[in-house]
Amino acid sequence: MKKALAATAVLVFAAGLCLRLQAQGAAALASPAGQLDYDVFKTKIQPIFLTPRPANGNARCVACHARGAGAYLEPLPPGAATWTEDQSRRNFDRVARLVVPGEPLKSILLTNPLATDAGGSPWHEGGKHWISQTDPEWQTLKAWVSTKPTAPATSSTTTAAGPRLNYETFKAKIQPIFLVTRAANGNARCAACHARGAGAYLEPLPPGAAMWTEDQSRRNFDRVSRLVVPGEPLKSILLTNPLATEAGGSAWHEGGKHWMSQDDPEWQTLASWVRGS
Repeated sequence: MKKALAATAVLVFAAGLCLRLQAQGAAALASPAGQLDYDVFKTKIQPIFLTPRPANGNARCVACHARGAGAYLEPLPPGAATWTEDQSRRNFDRVARLVVPGEPLKSILLTNPLATDAGGSPWHEGGKHWISQTDPEWQTLKAWVSTKPTAPATSSTTTAAGPRLNYETFKAKIQPIFLVTRAANGNARCAACHARGAGAYLEPLPPGAAMWTEDQSRRNFDRVSRLVVPGEPLKSILLTNPLATEAGGSAWHEGGKHWMSQDDPEWQTLASWVRGS
């Protein structure tokens, strides 16, 4: 009898372990980073961020995007020509949120520095690096974004789905946060910095309007979604950059810290949305 109970317990444990591993695998593949190749990023994509651009008078990507509101790269170590392994991993996690795997022309990493008449966006205060989609750098980025790793085999066709971001909640509760005035701490509204320039992820408000149009809200949702990891508020730069470092925030955000605690009502609203609740 004891042997039978022990055998049953082992089977239950093994089944539970399999389910957890399947769920973890599904979650990894559901995130942008889980669908992109890290080694290709490290060897072929990161060097693009360090390329000098004297021909068009633009700065290197790292000159603007390793500091301030548009930061998605780690600052280079003093005297170093490239990033450490740990820094490269963090760069990969952040840069992955700027692309839509399989969709180069929906990936702001590729569209913002691309000339508008070549299919690029009107954004990018740092100028246009690529005049055509045939540019070798753009083609390198396109190949990385277009190639998806093969999903690992599972013993079941059913996998656990991660939390989904809700558009209606975004429109009703999240977007208004980007328009809140912050006279108490002297910070600008999110929309004042992030609807223009290198750190842009919001549409400019229509002249005289107090809120975005439906089409603009949809585009805002698409971009802002790339700044979060569904189910993981403290891995989402939308929540960590403006959060005080002693409260678990990052060292980033040139626009100052909006929230001194994770108990702040705005932070809690964002966290609930990211968790899918």
